[in-house]
Amino acid sequence: MALHLVTHPVAQDALASLRDATTHTSLFRRLAHRVGVLVAAEATRDLPTRPIPVDTPMEATMGQQLAADIVVVAVLRAGLSLVDAVLELVPHARVGHVGLRRDETTAVAHKYSSHLPPSLGESLVLLVDPMLATGGSAIMAVDVLKEAGARRIRLLCVVAAPEGVGALEAAHPDVDVYTPALDRELNAHKYILPGLGDFGDRLYGTT
Repeated sequence: MALHLVTHPVAQDALASLRDATTHTSLFRRLAHRVGVLVAAEATRDLPTRPIPVDTPMEATMGQQLAADIVVVAVLRAGLSLVDAVLELVPHARVGHVGLRRDETTAVAHKYSSHLPPSLGESLVLLVDPMLATGGSAIMAVDVLKEAGARRIRLLCVVAAPEGVGALEAAHPDVDVYTPALDRELNAHKYILPGLGDFGDRLYGTT
């Protein structure tokens, strides 16, 4: 597994405001989208292309067109915040959802729904989940994707903890992680430190 740190200054600027406890929900959503676009750009940097003819207003030339089938899969609910960011770059991408619920006492994830596009075997699947904490949800989501036939999977997140990265690497060493932040550690309640709190609650204004 490779960990790709997205060091783009705009991503780091947005991340600082996402961490700020005083950032209002409406701004939090815009910043999450901004970070998501930059992380998605890094995760799609090596996509294959094919040459196509293009008629410009001046003359005929050749251009490059994406030649990969892209599927973006959101881990509900917070992962929904990154779907539009991926679609902004790859609007023809197919979209799936995996519903996972984490037990607040044990931190163990349980699947409650899964809706995935068919024929994932030749696709690049971009799994989006803003927080990689213990790694339990990411591991289960990858399990679901592989059971559905996915072979090329990348995880896009906003903040990751070393414990989650290590757990995912042990379970699925073929899945790369793209994130602008590898934070210090998890606390006793399995929250990332310094982190940014509960991403879903801050995104949707819930508690």
